[in-house]
Amino acid sequence: MLWLTVCLWVCGNTPTGPALAPQTPRVTFEVTVPSGTPADAEVWLSGNHAALGQWNGTGLKLTRTPEGRYTASLPLPAGTALEYKVTRGSWGTVEKDAAGQELPNRTLRTGSRSERVSLSVARWADQPGAPPASASASVTGTVRYLRGVTSRHLPRTRDIIVWLPPDYDANPKRRYPVLYMHDGQNLMDASTSFSGEWHVDETAQQLVRSGQVEPLIIVGVYNTEDRFAEYTQARDTGEYAHLGGGNADAYGRFLVEELKPLIDKSFRTRTDAKSTGLAGSSLGGLVTMHLGLTRSDTFQRLGVMSPSVFWANRDIVTRVKGLRKKPSSRIWVDIGTEESKGSQETVEDARLLRDALVARGWKPGKDLQYVEVPGAFHTESAWAERFDDLLRYLYPAP
Repeated sequence: MLWLTVCLWVCGNTPTGPALAPQTPRVTFEVTVPSGTPADAEVWLSGNHAALGQWNGTGLKLTRTPEGRYTASLPLPAGTALEYKVTRGSWGTVEKDAAGQELPNRTLRTGSRSERVSLSVARWADQPGAPPASASASVTGTVRYLRGVTSRHLPRTRDIIVWLPPDYDANPKRRYPVLYMHDGQNLMDASTSFSGEWHVDETAQQLVRSGQVEPLIIVGVYNTEDRFAEYTQARDTGEYAHLGGGNADAYGRFLVEELKPLIDKSFRTRTDAKSTGLAGSSLGGLVTMHLGLTRSDTFQRLGVMSPSVFWANRDIVTRVKGLRKKPSSRIWVDIGTEESKGSQETVEDARLLRDALVARGWKPGKDLQYVEVPGAFHTESAWAERFDDLLRYLYPAP
């Protein structure tokens, strides 16, 4: 009885310790690849989340199993909205459907429990026998391509897509304002977009023809594998230090000193800064804001969509606050209220940028338009839906 009494007292008074914190649910991806995929191939998931590389062509690397499938596991909070595709490390090797045509983004919204997602790749973009994609089927209006443009300031060549207004050929003496846009392969041509196109060509065609915006030329600058470096003005020293960064000024020299003179020579442009704009989303929004500050002698109409304000400890906000003189720029800034569920871009950070601009002299409703879009995520389709409003603001009909 004495032994039983001691046992009951000890068991009843053993400390239980703090309650264990609930674990973040994990998503396990399992990918089946087409026959003919090299045994040493690297397979990746690339998408709209930092863990998926923010659409850089790589992101989450999968491991090959003895059965020949590829798998990886990722902790993601409940309610995370993902869009992604399978690649072999670049957009030239992205997955396609069985006929070699473009696939819509794969999507996933995570739940409160761990889950397994099984995928099957029908074929790769570079797989022998895949039909070549044709731009003519998806591009609206008059478009010109400048292929393999080189630079003294950047190591990689890139393509340029140029959209011309409907009356360009009919009015040979007219000159037009110009909007330069980043991530050019996603703007107009479904055959080159890796996560859905913006329909910039269709939108601009409709708005110009209906008299809602001034006729303009739109120049889409394709990105390269150096996107993180070229679209960021500083290296990130925190969570994203491994992505590099800090080459935006060299990218700006390419745009100002090399590409713009080429465009001005090749097309009938208005060359002054008040007629010249720059626009982009995510990191493209970040570099637009940066170059709008440092290159205001060239770009004075700025479309800053879903900017990556978080980068390098909100360095862009610090730079706005440190301005000695306010440029004569007209600025559009927007953010979707649901973007933080799939990326690092947040309403709070966008408001910090807005407030910094206001403090330096921009006036909302006059030379600053700030928009929060209810329910919008960090996706190409979301930017496509509001590109018309951006164009109306930056290039209003005279």
